[in-house]
Amino acid sequence: MLVTLFEKGVFIMEEFNSLLELQTARRSFYALGHDVPYTYAELEQMFKDTIRETPSAFNSQTVRAVFAFGDQHEALWDMVIERMRQVVSDPEAFEGTLAKLNGFKNAYGTVLLFTDTDVVKQLETDVPTYAANFYDWSEQAIGIVSYSLWLTAREHGLGGNLQHYNPLIDEDVRVAFNVPENWRLRAQFVFGSIEAPAQDKDYVADEVRFISVND
Repeated sequence: MLVTLFEKGVFIMEEFNSLLELQTARRSFYALGHDVPYTYAELEQMFKDTIRETPSAFNSQTVRAVFAFGDQHEALWDMVIERMRQVVSDPEAFEGTLAKLNGFKNAYGTVLLFTDTDVVKQLETDVPTYAANFYDWSEQAIGIVSYSLWLTAREHGLGGNLQHYNPLIDEDVRVAFNVPENWRLRAQFVFGSIEAPAQDKDYVADEVRFISVND
């Protein structure tokens, strides 16, 4: 897949020849900016398509999303900053927290991911045999969508990182963005242009992670 990366004022072509190459290129990028060669509408459609095509148990499609761009994206991270200011009592420690949060605020946008708890509860009622599993399966759906959004962003030359300031900001988000009561916030995917490389990544040894059983 040939994509355009807009970095430091220059369009650079990146080519991913396999899913594994794209997976390898997907990293947690924290230095994110606004040099994005897509409109809000294009990005929103891109992410909608990605979410729509991700699998879920019983095809339950429990994931919901809010797309925050521009002033609303910045307002979101101002909410987080104010909430964190209340819980981080040490001023020196908060300075480090503030720098990190301003990094998220400086990105291009955020996709807030939610679980529709009404759907989960209905499945628990309709399929009692698996009632104990549906919450876990809804969390798996959030994970699949999060990773898929990450890959989609990277495929299109953008970077991202995944944050979890829920439940600290749940009520603020609900009021600010008119989110239904039955939507439970689970994650925040922050994205933008890649302004600096990702940090080095360590890997757990294969012999620790994997077991092979065969004839």
